[in-house]
Amino acid sequence: MIQSFVDDSRPVEALHCYHHMLSVGRLPNNYTFSFLLRACSALRASSDGQKLHTHIIRLGWDSHHFVQNGLIHLYVTCDRVHSARKLFDASLSRDVITWTAMVNGYVKSGDIEAARALFDAMPEKNQVSWSAIINGCAKLGLFEEALHRFIAMQLSGFRPNHAGLVGALTACASLGALDQGRWIHAYIDRNAIVHDRVLGTSLIDMYAKCGCIDAAVQIFDAMPARDVFAWTALISGLSNHGRASDALELYRRMRREGVAPNGVTFVCALSACARMGLVDEGRRIFDGIAAPGVQHYGCLVDLLGRAGLIEEAREVVLSMPMEPDSYVLGALLNACGVHGEVDVGEETVRRLAERRLDHDGVRVLMSNMYASAERWDEVAKVREEMEAERVKKVPGYSSIEMDGFVCEFVAGDRSHPLREEIMSMSVLVDKQMRLFYDDII
Repeated sequence: MIQSFVDDSRPVEALHCYHHMLSVGRLPNNYTFSFLLRACSALRASSDGQKLHTHIIRLGWDSHHFVQNGLIHLYVTCDRVHSARKLFDASLSRDVITWTAMVNGYVKSGDIEAARALFDAMPEKNQVSWSAIINGCAKLGLFEEALHRFIAMQLSGFRPNHAGLVGALTACASLGALDQGRWIHAYIDRNAIVHDRVLGTSLIDMYAKCGCIDAAVQIFDAMPARDVFAWTALISGLSNHGRASDALELYRRMRREGVAPNGVTFVCALSACARMGLVDEGRRIFDGIAAPGVQHYGCLVDLLGRAGLIEEAREVVLSMPMEPDSYVLGALLNACGVHGEVDVGEETVRRLAERRLDHDGVRVLMSNMYASAERWDEVAKVREEMEAERVKKVPGYSSIEMDGFVCEFVAGDRSHPLREEIMSMSVLVDKQMRLFYDDII
């Protein structure tokens, strides 16, 4: 009966059955415990799982293989990776499932070094373990490594499964690796892999972030069922590639079809309103958010600032229920510079400093504001203060895919092996652009 409850996704009833079993004097065996541990994992019930662990030890089932794997999975699910590692190190019968559970645990805790070391030490790997490290690298921002692992998986004779494909597509989207993304899409179609919501959304996101909006729209239209993540991925892609009107129309269509937006959807819709100058619609969208976050406030400030409503934008910043971040302050100060309201920007920064909300990057933002207003003396003064206090601006970063390789560029980087050629080409492009604009003028 406990197994039936667990298989039917009814973990609470499974635990109730366990307690009833104990009340009538019946003791669980190793198989019973393996299902009970699954129930606790489904509920993320760390306390109940700990009690089960104690009972397992008392009855002598703690060395059983299935039970050990269940305990490791439970502790990983409940974010207790150190407890899971103790069990892993003590286990005498580790299999690929045990190793993979620990890799997933380290990925979940953000410890990619430990996950990588454990994966590389695995005596045996399968599709699931490869997918775990690929997804882990993608989730933790190691996109190039995720693609390298994806290729290594295939060279090792394993066909990528659903999870591995999603992780690789995430990496392609973040790197702008369109050729590799297209290869993965072709692989999916060639092997008749169904575009479910997760895989379909990953394809939409990849094509949108690589600039192929029409391909993203085709994937979206072909999906048999769409959730909020699919809608949001396409709305974001349209908004970020100059099709704000289409993004807002898709947002309205989503609402008409009864799909409730999430926090990211609202950010995309507000950004589209800002790009089109639709202040009233942006206000309505913002007012419809139950609990606006800092990103939503940032979008509202950007919307008002672009429209020249500097005082209203300033009041929004000062009345926020949370500390404004660099995006919020940047939106306001940039608008102040563009619209010649530098005094408002300075006063806002002073008010925030009085509330001890002076942001670490505020001098960088002030410098940008003065530059927008072409007040170069103030720019020089702020830069001197930054140098004196050793405040550094985070350098810009870009990447481009050429012939299947992703090339990265960082502003001010002097270590690139082709630095001289890059600088020469940059100067040439700059000269060509100046000649082009001179001809127009």
